[in-house]
Amino acid sequence: MNPAAQQVRRALIAQGLETPLRDNPLSSQQKYERIKGLMTEVVDTLGLDLNDDSLCETPHRIAKMYVNEIFAGIDYDNFPAIAQIDNKMGVDEMVKVSDISLTSTCEHHFITIDGTAKVAYIPKSSIIGLSKINRIVRFFAQRPQVQERLTQQILVALQTLLNTDDVAVSISATHYCVKSRGIMDSQSSTQTTALGGCFKSNHHTRAEFLG
Repeated sequence: MNPAAQQVRRALIAQGLETPLRDNPLSSQQKYERIKGLMTEVVDTLGLDLNDDSLCETPHRIAKMYVNEIFAGIDYDNFPAIAQIDNKMGVDEMVKVSDISLTSTCEHHFITIDGTAKVAYIPKSSIIGLSKINRIVRFFAQRPQVQERLTQQILVALQTLLNTDDVAVSISATHYCVKSRGIMDSQSSTQTTALGGCFKSNHHTRAEFLG
């Protein structure tokens, strides 16, 4: 786990915003093997024929997807490397990245959450590369999530790494646990916002971000 990841993890734990995790001694390969076996049982229990050439690799595909892709953010070893750059230009206006593609997974049903994020901060002593903001969003999205916690995790991670409270995060997403099951509402979306520092205290700054 790199130092930035350790710092972010400690901050999330301190604020009660860490994803509910327990110590897990299993390697990635061991997780893959166990999930593959369990998914074989699930597919078989549903009455599907695992000898069919369309289904025979399904447990393998699901196990690989869970460990290496959609839940990769559980492992802080996958936290992006963040290089903080001295703010030599003296930038003191808002830096905002909009329309960040976001795909996550609802932790209640393990069904897709699909949306976009908007992130902004006002630099103090340091800045980070713009792509790093996208990577931080992606890291926390690659977990079983609730949207409210995801929004706050991105906020706290950036506040910690940039050493400033002046960070704002907004997410708009469609939840397929609402769209494809239960009420089956295909039109609704969910908006969540997390504001820190002047984004919370100054209505002009908040309006500029949200506008």
